[in-house]
Amino acid sequence: MRKVPIRFQEFTKNYPKIAAAYEELAGECRRSGPLSDRDQALVKIGIAAGAQLEGLVLSQVRKGLDLGLQPDEIRQAILLSLPSIGFSGMMAAFTWAENVLNEETEQK
Repeated sequence: MRKVPIRFQEFTKNYPKIAAAYEELAGECRRSGPLSDRDQALVKIGIAAGAQLEGLVLSQVRKGLDLGLQPDEIRQAILLSLPSIGFSGMMAAFTWAENVLNEETEQK
């Protein structure tokens, strides 16, 4: 498991009840249907790409890798956003994801 980002650690320390409520909500959402953890990770990568949130793309790609997603699966999830969000949005998300994938390659 990866280290929790400092900002989230600080938020959890300063607002423990809100952080706990957030974690509970996220857990209920994960348990609410039939999607596997891997499928959920791919969906969340697509949502992050569509929302154009760099930090979320980075986080979801790392979490997806931890769940065993392959780089090509992550890339396809982002490529699928192209017709919906446009080329420049897809390329931004693709670039953010590649930064994480390149970090992973360098660490091995």
